[in-house]
Amino acid sequence: MYDYKNDSKIPLESRENMDLQAVEDAVRTILKAVGEDPDREGLVETPSRVARMYAEVFSGLHRDISQDIKVFTETGNDEMILIGDIPFYSMCEHHLLPFHGKAHVVYIPRNGKILGLSKVARIVDTLSRKPQLQERLTSEIADQIKKAVDATAVCVVIEAEHLCMTMRGIRKPGSKTVTSAMRGGCRTDARTRNEALALINRQRTGS
Repeated sequence: MYDYKNDSKIPLESRENMDLQAVEDAVRTILKAVGEDPDREGLVETPSRVARMYAEVFSGLHRDISQDIKVFTETGNDEMILIGDIPFYSMCEHHLLPFHGKAHVVYIPRNGKILGLSKVARIVDTLSRKPQLQERLTSEIADQIKKAVDATAVCVVIEAEHLCMTMRGIRKPGSKTVTSAMRGGCRTDARTRNEALALINRQRTGS
């Protein structure tokens, strides 16, 4: 039996909150159910590998996202800030298959309150590490940025490829799903929204 509780490579939140032994047992059951032998050489360690993988890819379920947020005050800064091309990997909750892509975040600070650039990427990473929907992930990032710095405007755009569309079902590799979420001025003011989207588009196209 693998000692998950004392494996320092597993995120602490997962060691404390996930029943990884139950995950391992469930993987063995699935392997048997599809007609495999979980005790053959190539599969004997697969259940524990999957449990440890789930501990990592679902660690956002139990992480306090406030740990990812560090706010600075930059007096007089009330211009748009873009953090673009943030890579992320998540798991679609419908089939438990991965989806991955890039997130683009634009916000306008209020009273000079800004987030450290790496903290925006960390927010994206934490919120993606759980069973997700792309639409929900996009909204959760926008809400978290708005809440963290009381931003006057937020725009989040995510473009992603879903393996549930490329390796099963319709089987269309390379197809992308694009979602957006607007908060504050980006929702209520067309000029602000257009400026944010134009900024993101320049980032995406490199022009």
